[in-house]
Parts: sequence; C-alpha cells; structure tokens
Amino acid sequence: MSIYDYSVKDAKGNEVSLTSYQGKVLLVVNTATGCGFTPQYEGLQSLYEKYGKDGLEILDFPCNQFGHQAPGTEDEIVDFCQSRYGVTFKQFAKVEVNGKNESPVFTYLKSQKGGFLGSNIKWNFTKFLLDREGKVVGRYAPTVKPEEIEEKIKELI
Repeated sequence: MSIYDYSVKDAKGNEVSLTSYQGKVLLVVNTATGCGFTPQYEGLQSLYEKYGKDGLEILDFPCNQFGHQAPGTEDEIVDFCQSRYGVTFKQFAKVEVNGKNESPVFTYLKSQKGGFLGSNIKWNFTKFLLDREGKVVGRYAPTVKPEEIEEKIKELI
C-alpha cells in the first residue's frame, strides 16, 4: 500500500484520489479552527506560498476529536481559514485520526511513522511529511511549527 492508494472527500464533498498528488512533496496535517495551535495556519500558508510552485502540497484534514476544536461545517471551516489566514491549499472533509472510525489515510500514515509515544495522534496539528515518491519521511508533533519543517521541505523539493 501507499498513500496513493487512497481516496478522500474534499471540503465540498468531492471524492479526490490521492494519485493526483504523485510526484509532489506532501505535508498532511490534522487541523482545528479553535485550537491553541490554530495560528499555525499562517505558517502552513507561508510554506505553501513559498514552495507550492516547486511541488509542495499541503493537505488539511480538520479533526474534531480533540476537545471538539473543529466545530462547524466544512464550509464554515474553509471560510474561517480563508478569511482569517488566507489559506489557499487544499482542505478536505473532517476526519477522525484515531479509533474505530479513523480515516484510512491516517491509519496508513501512523503505520509508517508511529511517533515516540505510540501510533495514536495526540492532538491537532500533527504533521506528516512525505517525499515525492509518497514515502513518509517525518512525523512532527503539534508543537513543531510549520517553519521548523522548512529546511526538510527544501531538501525534498
């Protein structure tokens, strides 16, 4: 299996095959609009503006599993992110990242990089970095700001 074997729903409810991201550097993030880490959207957007033209794609998956910090509909989340942080990268439908209803994409990502405390994602804004071949090369805790990953992204681009 690879990341490209999965399809997900975008924020508009359209099915998106992740094969459309083959050959790109991917930063996959579970996000929330009401979290202490929400200002990281600014850093994510900055990375996208700098490196999107060079093949970086940021895949934003809102997740309401941690403290119910991603309330609202997908449209409300997209509106918030665009108006508050100028987000232009791809936003997807809400997902669960742990448990029996977790997204298969996150099951796969966690199987590749389990993290220091086991495979479960501990909070919003956990980040997975994938190279152009779809290999998970890094998993970053919510406390790691997007700009702290920039050097690794530059290496992969």
